[in-house]
Amino acid sequence: MASLSKAGAALAALREELTGEVFVPGDAGYDEARAVFNAMIDRRPAVIARCADTADVVRTVRFARDLDLPVAVRGGGHSVAGNALGDGAVVVDLRRMHGVSVDPETRTVRIEGGATMSHLDRACQPYGLATTGGRASTTGVGGFVLGGGTGWLDRAFGLAVDNLRGVELVTADAEQVRADPEEHPELFWALHGGGGNFGVATALTLGLHDLPEFAVALLLHRPEHGPEVVRAFREAIEAGPDRLSGALLYITGPSEEFVPEELVGRLVCGALVTYAGGVEALRGLIGPLLALPVAGGLVAELPYADVQCMIDDPPGLRNYWSAEYLTGLPDELVDVYCSLAERMPVPTGTQHILFPQGGALSSGPHDYPIPYRDAPWSAHPFAIWEDPADDERATSWVRQVRSEVEPWSTGDVYLNFIGDEGADRVGAGLGVGNMLRLEKVKRAYDPDNVFRFNHNVRPL
Repeated sequence: MASLSKAGAALAALREELTGEVFVPGDAGYDEARAVFNAMIDRRPAVIARCADTADVVRTVRFARDLDLPVAVRGGGHSVAGNALGDGAVVVDLRRMHGVSVDPETRTVRIEGGATMSHLDRACQPYGLATTGGRASTTGVGGFVLGGGTGWLDRAFGLAVDNLRGVELVTADAEQVRADPEEHPELFWALHGGGGNFGVATALTLGLHDLPEFAVALLLHRPEHGPEVVRAFREAIEAGPDRLSGALLYITGPSEEFVPEELVGRLVCGALVTYAGGVEALRGLIGPLLALPVAGGLVAELPYADVQCMIDDPPGLRNYWSAEYLTGLPDELVDVYCSLAERMPVPTGTQHILFPQGGALSSGPHDYPIPYRDAPWSAHPFAIWEDPADDERATSWVRQVRSEVEPWSTGDVYLNFIGDEGADRVGAGLGVGNMLRLEKVKRAYDPDNVFRFNHNVRPL
């Protein structure tokens, strides 16, 4: 740690040199700058640098290194695990850097590191193009992609990292590099799932796909029909094309036009079906679901960017998420899943979710540190609530879901879906067989573990 006089002089220089803003404890705006999506996270960084461009990122990383301070990276999104902040750390805040440039001729898009899915999807929509994005418009592109990236389009177009063409990175020694299949190929490999371990991603380039039409069905049912709904959804997915996807979810009935008044604020079983195509084709693919007694919902052709907003959650609530990847969805597990919904905290924003996998996701490159590709289903207990008095109730329900589906677990996990669950779960998210190779990349690009506020890979 540097002396106080050196630290003071360095901070004054940083304030002078940065195009963006600098916040330290006691500054007006500091508490706003350290607030994140998850209200359970309350950390006090030493310095927050709200960077305006890549030059600001370089200056901030160099400042942190000169003072021997660790660096946390804040992209544009949720940071449910709190990795965007670190007590006593220097935070590189990228939220001002959210530009998106679409090249329809090469079918690629360059996204700055602070962009959200809304920035990405809205920019691509006029061209009838899209790439696999998170299932909420407020998800940050950088963390999402570098963590693997699963969404409504993964069965059709693969994981987000399967579409990654290059990453512009500021490393721990404040150097700018581009990682792609030709330049820094080993770093590029590690960025396919290794997250923020290796530097600050100031921009990413992704491949795009034609998506002229997109349709969705959100079918809401009374909870007693849950087992029938799950089996009908399973049948539709297993018989349908790769362009068919979606989720099964138990939720608190929202106050929307398409929700009957008697279901608002009560437990509801829902089937959210997405289709990379037209609405009439979607109707033909979900006959078993449409034949069930539907209490409310909609079937419509909507812009993909609008569908991305359908299950957005507001910031400032308390969040606790986890996940298990499953060997299948047999009838016995269907019954377990539905029974767990009865213990779900309601009314809250909590969601009890099953996602289908398969398609282009499972047939994608198996060399990357993405061990969960071959699992046909994933369970994602997703607790969101407001009152701190409900902390134990909500977190214990998430742990109970994990425990009761464990007999069907592959043992793998998607790290973007979990918080700090220990080193073994980091290995389960990256693939134990990949850890030595990842540790060597970490040693090459961040030997001092400057970027440690993440699902951490330690340098070998």
